[in-house]
Amino acid sequence: MYAGLETIPSESYAMSLYSDLQTVNSEEDVKDAYIKALNLKSYTKGLIDIQTKEVWFEAKDTTKHSTYAMFTQLLHYVQDALNKGEHIPPLLAVIDVEKAAIMKSSDVLPFLAKKTVKWGKSASQYTPEALETISAHIGTHFVHFNIATDEEEFLSTVKQAIKSGDIIRTQITPDNLKQVFDKWVELIGREIQNISKDDFHLLFFADIMHDGKVATYQGLPSALLHINDAPAFKLHDKIHELKSIHGYRKFWSIYHKPPKSEFRNYLLERRDSLIPVEERIYKGGFYTPLNVVDKAYDQLTRSLGKHWQKRYVVWDMCCGVGNLEVKHSNHRNLFMSTLDQADVDVMKATKTCAAAHRFQYDYLNDDITDEGDIDYNITKKLPKELIEAITSKQKILVLINPPYAEGMGAGSGVADTRVRSKIGVEGYAKRELFAQFLTRITLEMPNAVIAMFSKMKYISAPNFEGFRTQWHPKFKGGFVVHSKAFDGLKGNFPIGFLIWDTAAKAAKNNKIGEITVEVLDKQANPIGAKTFYPCQKNRLLNSWIIRPKPNNITALPLSNALTPTTRTKDLRGTRWANGAIGGMICNGSDLQHASSTTIFSSSYNSAGGFLITKDNLSKAAIVFTARRII
Repeated sequence: MYAGLETIPSESYAMSLYSDLQTVNSEEDVKDAYIKALNLKSYTKGLIDIQTKEVWFEAKDTTKHSTYAMFTQLLHYVQDALNKGEHIPPLLAVIDVEKAAIMKSSDVLPFLAKKTVKWGKSASQYTPEALETISAHIGTHFVHFNIATDEEEFLSTVKQAIKSGDIIRTQITPDNLKQVFDKWVELIGREIQNISKDDFHLLFFADIMHDGKVATYQGLPSALLHINDAPAFKLHDKIHELKSIHGYRKFWSIYHKPPKSEFRNYLLERRDSLIPVEERIYKGGFYTPLNVVDKAYDQLTRSLGKHWQKRYVVWDMCCGVGNLEVKHSNHRNLFMSTLDQADVDVMKATKTCAAAHRFQYDYLNDDITDEGDIDYNITKKLPKELIEAITSKQKILVLINPPYAEGMGAGSGVADTRVRSKIGVEGYAKRELFAQFLTRITLEMPNAVIAMFSKMKYISAPNFEGFRTQWHPKFKGGFVVHSKAFDGLKGNFPIGFLIWDTAAKAAKNNKIGEITVEVLDKQANPIGAKTFYPCQKNRLLNSWIIRPKPNNITALPLSNALTPTTRTKDLRGTRWANGAIGGMICNGSDLQHASSTTIFSSSYNSAGGFLITKDNLSKAAIVFTARRII
């Protein structure tokens, strides 16, 4: 008679198995260490090293045998029992002094039933053909553990498996997506030949959205294939094989594939979180959380009326995978374009807004002539229905969450687009991609309503003063939400969702002035209101206070009034001035009440430090007093 495993509290199996394994002198010692750790109460030892009704173990007292070799030996006994019609347990395990693995018998019995394996004379004398054949089949079926680091996980997994007859692999969920992706890159991505790391996320989704036989989605940008029983990937009509499949087998011994059906669409929609940060900033790849989307639609209803979804043709030219449009109820009014064709493929595969027009389009470069005009015949990408809506001046709502990228210079890097060079953007705004979007939209659709997520600098930053003199729509309402509501954005600053009417009659003689908006926290809950003010350069503290010219006398640079700075880059305040009696650090050019700055700071220009002389002493005192009070 066999007995299985006695259930014991998890805290009682402390980390002792690995310690015991460090002192073993024989294979029998290895067996006894595992029997003790698993608290096996009834078992036999024999040709099968440890045998219970629920599980058979193959044991070794060294690490020179691979997991595949040990399973090949164990499966020799399983094949023999299968041929004789004898009992086969639901679980199979291999163990040694450093590693262990477990698999379900049901994953290998149909394969063994074909009797195609060329076995050796005995279990320990397996043939190279047997090892190769078995390894190719079991690679994704067993769960592997390193006892030094995974002891508790191993013990709990085996205990639960014996109780349930099933092995619980880790599910891929929205909560662990980035962690799973990083592990996939480590074990699989780096083994894929001739592939850019920027494309890892495409191959990752092809892999996890496949059950081993068929893909759960058709039309994804990449596909998982099997060539000679080894995994390979197809991307852009090219086949990419793995240099080694060891990591592939190890990865899929840990995780369950595919993800549960209720998670799949959302996981694909969160493709943005796996894209390198630099590319995300340029492409605007920051997923708009659905609770923030809800708030945006509520605001659109308040500003445009409850029937706005029927009245307006909507174009989102930065749609990504379309989550800003999933709340829209009239998909035939939707035009959704994106820079990346892979986003279009994902939308089509997940049937996101299936009745909408979804297409690839580079809004800052496509269809712009050398004279700065818009000519849709250049690319012929725009749907004729959208061209008709634009040319016939239908009610158009531009609903976007554009890129936040900023070039270091007006014509450098990400800012170097045809909108900048051919159409022209006013002043400092040339560096900002979202300002370039606004520039083309205003030229192309001068009567459109624009509902846009963006930083608030175009409202309050003095560097955008020139832009504000050229762009003066009518403010229709909006809110700001904490930047931490968006995954991947660093820092603490407001992201505005503001609605603007650019129609000539609405914008006539209009000028962007102060605006008051509702404030939402990181969870998109309302917590107050805030007013933003356009800031003129000549009204900043650094313009108001006269800075004396430095002389050649070396001064100790400070980070505040008393503490020497530790920075080495962009070091300032290294020279004294004639008649100086002290120095002052002013972190911001504007002064705000503390209740405002605790919500978000709207300061974008640092006043920096300045030396105090008898000529500016009174103004410095005012600044110091003001900053102490507020």
